[in-house]
Amino acid sequence: MIERIRELLNREPAEIPVTAQGWVRTKRDTKHVTFLEVNDGSCLKSLQVIIDRNSREVTDTLNRVSTGASVSCTGRLAESPGKNQKVELHADTIELIGEAPPESYPLQKKRHSFEFLREIAHLRPRTNTIGAVARVRNAMSRAVHTFFQERDFLYIHTPIITTSDCEGAGEMFQVTTLPLNQVPMREGSPDYSRDFFQKPANLTVSGQLEAEIYALAMTNVYTFGPTFRAENSNTSRHLSEFWMIEPEMAFCTLEGNMEVAESFLKYVFSHVLETCREDMEFFNQWIQKGVIDSLSSVAEGVFTRMTYTDAVKELTAAPVSFEYPVSWGADLQSEHEKYLTEQVCRGPVIVTDYPREIKAFYMLLNDDEKTVRAMDVLVPRLGEIIGGSEREYRYDVLTRRILESGLDPKDYWWYLDLRRYGTVPHAGFGLGFERAVQYVTGMQNIRDVIPFPRAVGSAEF
Repeated sequence: MIERIRELLNREPAEIPVTAQGWVRTKRDTKHVTFLEVNDGSCLKSLQVIIDRNSREVTDTLNRVSTGASVSCTGRLAESPGKNQKVELHADTIELIGEAPPESYPLQKKRHSFEFLREIAHLRPRTNTIGAVARVRNAMSRAVHTFFQERDFLYIHTPIITTSDCEGAGEMFQVTTLPLNQVPMREGSPDYSRDFFQKPANLTVSGQLEAEIYALAMTNVYTFGPTFRAENSNTSRHLSEFWMIEPEMAFCTLEGNMEVAESFLKYVFSHVLETCREDMEFFNQWIQKGVIDSLSSVAEGVFTRMTYTDAVKELTAAPVSFEYPVSWGADLQSEHEKYLTEQVCRGPVIVTDYPREIKAFYMLLNDDEKTVRAMDVLVPRLGEIIGGSEREYRYDVLTRRILESGLDPKDYWWYLDLRRYGTVPHAGFGLGFERAVQYVTGMQNIRDVIPFPRAVGSAEF
């Protein structure tokens, strides 16, 4: 509504009769006039509505209007003489659609903590911060699809319920219809033959394996959907339900994978900076100082490439003391990743060729038998934002890697079939969407960049 009003003002003479609908942010009364700040969520700025209290009917209505109420105001649009807005609405009529009693409405005009807002997730989109997050999240979603669609990637819907564990970590949510108060047993174990799927099933941790099926038939595909991990971590960086973007590309090596990942991040970040300027300026002022500059530096910068071995050399020679010791074979921690991006390379970095022991079974084993063709894309302020690899496409090597990971090749028969019938080199990567939104907005807690967070002990709304 407010965005359309702005467009109208640019095209038409002032004082156009319009109707503005939205929710009242603030109300200020004078003797003869009432000022309302009305917002409909289309943008950060509210519309100032000025109403003359020239009749008992209008006055009676205005007396019932308070913060949080929904209203419909009709009048003349005009340029505003005030400093805080370019336009204002001089309303002739006002309709109170839904009241919000001030004695119980929790979002009064004051600052609220993000912890408190999570307790009222049904109302928090009406705040400046969460509304701005929602608009940026929407813009990023659109950019994701546009990037891949413009490059002829096929959008694939992968299953939410699966019998495969992509990551091999075991932290999965089980899906069952067995009665939990009296689980049927057979030979000391649950009798899954009596379960809905007649075998153990879980919520997916990744759509990658299924995406590979289509990549090895359609060449370039991508998924963008929800994933679930039962990781017992109650930190500002973890969610139990989150969205993943996972492209897969046939006839593609690690080098091609890195090129797509770099282009992808630059495209999404540039799109947000171009289309969400007002919201980004809000985040830059109130949430994370310098977030626009840091985002621009990634969107316009050079991505340095280095191997894991070279990264370890840089870290062990660093004139700083890390909380977690650095040694070849250990996974890089956030502090190490930030040091590489902010001190060594002063920009985004892609680290490749990690030790096989710390990476998943499906990553291509190098000739040295010690490392795999994996990659992590690191950015300043955050560290890892993308993880990916060239996939293991050799049947015998993949079978061996599955066994080494403690998994049963029988559970991956169809995945192995892809290596038996027309196998080709292929690669892909994954990006946790909420982690990316958190990085773009500068928000400190990942639970504030998803509409309804699911985490340890929290599944409200």
